[in-house]
Amino acid sequence: MAGSGGGRATTRLKVAIVASLEHLYPARDLLAFLELPASTYYYHRSRRPRSDPYVSVRPLIKETFERAYQSYGYRRVRIALKNQHGVHLNGKTVLKLMRQEHCICRVRRKKYRSYRGQIGKAAPNILQRDFGAEVPNEKWVTDVTEFVVAGEKLYLSPLIDLFNGEVLTYTLRSTPNLQLVIDMLKPALAALNSSSKPIIHSDQGWQYQHRTYQRMVRGSGATQSMSRKGNCLDNAVAENFFGHLKEEFIRRRHFASVEDFRVDLDLYIHWFNNERIREKLDGLSPVEYRNSVSGRSFALT
Repeated sequence: MAGSGGGRATTRLKVAIVASLEHLYPARDLLAFLELPASTYYYHRSRRPRSDPYVSVRPLIKETFERAYQSYGYRRVRIALKNQHGVHLNGKTVLKLMRQEHCICRVRRKKYRSYRGQIGKAAPNILQRDFGAEVPNEKWVTDVTEFVVAGEKLYLSPLIDLFNGEVLTYTLRSTPNLQLVIDMLKPALAALNSSSKPIIHSDQGWQYQHRTYQRMVRGSGATQSMSRKGNCLDNAVAENFFGHLKEEFIRRRHFASVEDFRVDLDLYIHWFNNERIREKLDGLSPVEYRNSVSGRSFALT
């Protein structure tokens, strides 16, 4: 038995010698010199534990995933690795590594309904699910969503530019009253230049049927558009934003108070606009895309 063990040790030593020198000399010459059969060498070499070629990439994947509020799938992680770290990997490789590192993106959602019947005058569906826009401030969409923070109901009303998916303005209140949407829309309209006359699309929520809201839209020269009753797909971009907000931000965190939530919400929306990359924006964030296309800032003040 001792002789057998010594023989195995000798064989492992010879395999290690060939493996360490085969980049300098032909393997067949080394095998002949050491009197080691080729089949024995390749058998032992195939059983050696291999080093992880992605050992330096794994921390980058985890960092990217966590920084993105655990919202990125493998496609956007792949883009972030390329853009931010110069790491070029196949999509299937990124997916495999994310699964191994337990970086799993899970989505989605349920929303607040503001329809209360025919309270005012509904506007026609001018947008007709045409969610493309050639320039900033051509088409806006808005909606209201509800969630509970620290035992208190809160209502969020954002305004989203369909040019790049950027959240232009938003308001947060404890009640879904008319002032919620008025205060959301007013600064956006005030910041428009005289040549911009956007279509402003919403659902048929009672706030958007109110005469005060409709007069404000008409007075700015904008055009009001509404989804068909009970058809959430007519306002899919706003719905999509709420889904990302709730899954990426709200459901993954505990907020001790409403004030803490307000602070973190500001940070999230800043990240959403300025850092969150989107494939259909050439792997850029909404603000990066707007600036790259326009060459100047269209941001509302």
